Amino acid sequence: MRKLFQIAFMCCAAVFCTSSGAAASDHGTAEEAKALVQKVIAYMKANGREKTIAEINDLQNTRFRDRDLYVTINDMTMKNLAHGANAKMQGKDLIDLKDADGKPFMRERLDLVKAKGKGWQDYKFVNPVTKQIEPKSMYFEKYEDLIINCGIYK
Repeated sequence: MRKLFQIAFMCCAAVFCTSSGAAASDHGTAEEAKALVQKVIAYMKANGREKTIAEINDLQNTRFRDRDLYVTINDMTMKNLAHGANAKMQGKDLIDLKDADGKPFMRERLDLVKAKGKGWQDYKFVNPVTKQIEPKSMYFEKYEDLIINCGIYK
């Protein structure tokens, strides 16, 4: 009887560990976000700007989306050229966009791009999966006169 109890306990523990691990895999990692930005840049070099932007803006296309990871592209005035999660953002001037705390994060990102060319930025934004405002870290790289972005929700 004791042996049967131990086996049952081990099975329950295995199920618990597996299910908690699955929840963690619902979120992209910093490494995956950076890799997705670099994938977009490589694709753009091979296929051109227009095709890349069109594919990102096609929300049915999953080439540049993975779980809660999605790509955005801005020009150097912070006009959104591509948004892989929200069609309403496509084509919008986002320079004055602020996060939930009132932080002008698009202006800040533009300053960071001009100073460093690439890096990470923290702010709060609506997670398209949970529909909640969450802390976010955005990885960005300047490519030609574009800013390619992909962020992780913390």
